[in-house]
Amino acid sequence: MLRQGSQALRRFSTSRVYFKNKLKLALIGQSLFGQEVYSHLRKEGHRVVGVFTVPDKDGKADPLALAAEKDGTPVFKFPRWRVKGKTIKEVAEAYRSVGAELNVLPFCTQFIPMDVIDGPKHGSIIYHPSILPRHRGASAINWTLIMGDKKAGFSVFWADDGLDTGPILLQRSCDVEPNDTVDALYNRFLFPEGIKAMVEAVQLIADGKAPRVPQPEEGATYEGIQKKENAEISWDQSAEVLHNWIRGHDKVPGAWTEINGQMVTFYGSTLLNSSVPSGEPLEIKGAKKPGLVTKSGLVLFGNDGKALMVRNLQFEDGKMIPASQYFSAGETSVVELTAEEVKVAEIIKVIWAGILSNVPVIEDSTDFFKSGASSMDVVRLVEEIRQKCGGLQLQNEDVYMATKFEDFIQKVVRKLRGEDQEAELVVDYVSKEVNEMTVKMPYQCFINGQFTDADDGKTYDTINPTDGSTICKVSYASLVDVDKAVAAAKDAFENGEWGRMNARERGRLMYRLADLLEENQEELATIEALDSGAVYTLALKTHIGMSVQTFRYFAGWCDKIQGSTIPINQARPNRNLTFTKKEPLGVCAIIIPWNYPLMMLAWKSAACLAAGNTLVLKPAQVTPLTALKFAELSVKAGFPKGVINIIPGSGGVAGQRLSEHPDIRKLGFTGSTPIGKQIMKSCAVSNLKKVSLELGGKSPLIIFNDCELDKAVRMGMGAVFFNKGENCIAAGRLFVEESIHDEFVTRVVEEIRKMKIGDPLDRSTDHGPQNHKAHLEKLLQYCEAGVKEGATLVYGGRQVQRPGFFMEPTVFTDVEDHMYLAKEESFGPIMVISKFQNGDIDGVLRRANDTEYGLASGVFTKDINKAMYVSEKLEAGTVFINTYNKTDVAAPFGGVKQSGFGKDLGEEALNEYLKTKTVTLEY
Repeated sequence: MLRQGSQALRRFSTSRVYFKNKLKLALIGQSLFGQEVYSHLRKEGHRVVGVFTVPDKDGKADPLALAAEKDGTPVFKFPRWRVKGKTIKEVAEAYRSVGAELNVLPFCTQFIPMDVIDGPKHGSIIYHPSILPRHRGASAINWTLIMGDKKAGFSVFWADDGLDTGPILLQRSCDVEPNDTVDALYNRFLFPEGIKAMVEAVQLIADGKAPRVPQPEEGATYEGIQKKENAEISWDQSAEVLHNWIRGHDKVPGAWTEINGQMVTFYGSTLLNSSVPSGEPLEIKGAKKPGLVTKSGLVLFGNDGKALMVRNLQFEDGKMIPASQYFSAGETSVVELTAEEVKVAEIIKVIWAGILSNVPVIEDSTDFFKSGASSMDVVRLVEEIRQKCGGLQLQNEDVYMATKFEDFIQKVVRKLRGEDQEAELVVDYVSKEVNEMTVKMPYQCFINGQFTDADDGKTYDTINPTDGSTICKVSYASLVDVDKAVAAAKDAFENGEWGRMNARERGRLMYRLADLLEENQEELATIEALDSGAVYTLALKTHIGMSVQTFRYFAGWCDKIQGSTIPINQARPNRNLTFTKKEPLGVCAIIIPWNYPLMMLAWKSAACLAAGNTLVLKPAQVTPLTALKFAELSVKAGFPKGVINIIPGSGGVAGQRLSEHPDIRKLGFTGSTPIGKQIMKSCAVSNLKKVSLELGGKSPLIIFNDCELDKAVRMGMGAVFFNKGENCIAAGRLFVEESIHDEFVTRVVEEIRKMKIGDPLDRSTDHGPQNHKAHLEKLLQYCEAGVKEGATLVYGGRQVQRPGFFMEPTVFTDVEDHMYLAKEESFGPIMVISKFQNGDIDGVLRRANDTEYGLASGVFTKDINKAMYVSEKLEAGTVFINTYNKTDVAAPFGGVKQSGFGKDLGEEALNEYLKTKTVTLEY
């Protein structure tokens, strides 16, 4: 089968490379987009016979020209193609000399004569960043945002003598998110998908399958290039319209207004969906309501009473500042440089000189952008400084906010001295007076070290299962939020302090986080009780207590992760040394369930962080609050931004995107088997990311007649009713030997009658509410199915008649192997009991193993030989003998069969988040 698959792949690959029709192409255009289209067309086997681009600017060639020259492709750099409407003869001759069959124009800004457009056999195709016929013209992306379009996209069309009016070859579209910018749309969709579309369009033409769909007149628009004088903000409009105007002009030409007699340009607009923060009023000409300068930026108000926030301001002299610093913009004093800082400044001067090759001497007054630098040069500057200045990490905005060399050096020095640190973490809590304390709960997404609303402003209610009331509204993460979180985690891993940190320092941070979890254990346990219905005393011991232990355990592993040396055959006369290294994987995604919200977070994230990875974690939608409190504590512990990201929301949106994301290298999941299968499939199809799955269970517990019955009753009840039965290793089916069956059932029912069901914050409560309403309803249906199939309902099976989602502890007997109760997991306080014949050890083992689940199991007997025999035969990841639920942070935990694979806890858990690299050297 494998051999046949390989042959099929080889046939497919061969036809793709050698048998598809290929064309001789002329590329006319410029920019990084043009370079990528050029490279991808060549990879597909097309022959680029000539590249026509713009002359070098300030001594620097366009990226398309650089790529073509490197490959030896003929490059022509014409400033123009025609004069007074007529084609320049020399230009036309140079073009005709290459013999192109098709002209490809990716983002071409020049006017190309029609005799050139129509010259090749197949004519010319052009990429345009709009869904034509809407937004014809050069500023299509900007106008898409300015007009508030809900859809953006691009067209590849056949060139004609009109302005973007030729027939359509293909189009692609995407949703416009509420806070998308020109850059965001371009980077997320227009750039990567546009490159693919250009290549696809060329191949359709080569294969004779390219359509020519006339553009309709209906919906056709034309908007010219916006000029600065026309970009002034008109304030008598809604917040959304103001936001669209500002983001549509970002970065060029920039939407502006007059403040204190001077022109101020706004950049970085977002709609404000949370409460308006406090700030200092700022009068703005024409605005009916003053703006507010806050810690996060400048808040502006529309005529509908809604608000938006602007991040950066630029003044007439070109200086850009954070909007939050408007009232303190002129207070920064010049710092004197130390000898070491002078050395850094000299290195940076050399870097500037390398980028600004057209500038004879870099002086204090040299302006980076006025000297010809572009946005690509910003990236180069930041990266070169990181490489040559000891890992100093700047942001692109640092360059935009200090464009003169003298100002830039001052910013760098302040960064080196720690004076340019980010503002203290801003947390917009929901506070409640409960359990004799003030509980303060973050409720926003936590991305790149900051709490923030979901990108589209959506929220959902998280419910207190004790009474069904709403605790608070929580941010509902969108696909954009997931992508932001992954990007932050990737940057933290590849470029941030975390990636450079030594293992012992990483362990120190984890120890500090464990201390903070312990210091805040009462508040965390109270939040668990409110959000998940966990009994407070159990939450203190298990939900929070084991979380603390887990972080301490893995903190100790950080500097003990080791490879090994391996003797290999020596190739004389040289000798060889071979060794292995254990390295982190990169960005890891973690998706956790709702039964132990903080503990499940700790089980997976502690091993992930100890191994040196960064993480994006999605808590269960119904229990997000302790995860968000954990995020706050991680900042207090000193974790660098981007290392830990928490995105509350749905599995169908956020969880699915994590499983598909190409930048995630590992996904750890705890949840149901059907969802685990879907996740594994998505992880395989996307980028073959590593996966570990802890899935459903139907754990058998076998109780022999030679057991210590009092202990078996007590522990058997704990095996089922612990944490309201919402326990992944709960005993899903008890097999009780016939001779003690009736007495066992009687004693269990007697003990259940003593259990107190009630408020989980009451210290005397034994049994709290089920986690959420839908789960309670599922459990009641489970009981109904058992009764219908003929099982005997001995006790319970009903909802408790009080507010909230309470269910009576339930006992079924006479459960036969074919019944639904015997096969399916309840994940609730339902004890399912079956008899087995006295002495039939192998028979009960066959019944116990007759399930596709294999998470845990248990046996009660005084006969050690019997116990060991049964433990060897049981098909499960964990076997408990004369005990149950006894997990420890040092003992690996995980299932077999359809209960999943991979381990949490113990040294083995580290291997889930590490990769092994083999290194061989000859000496």
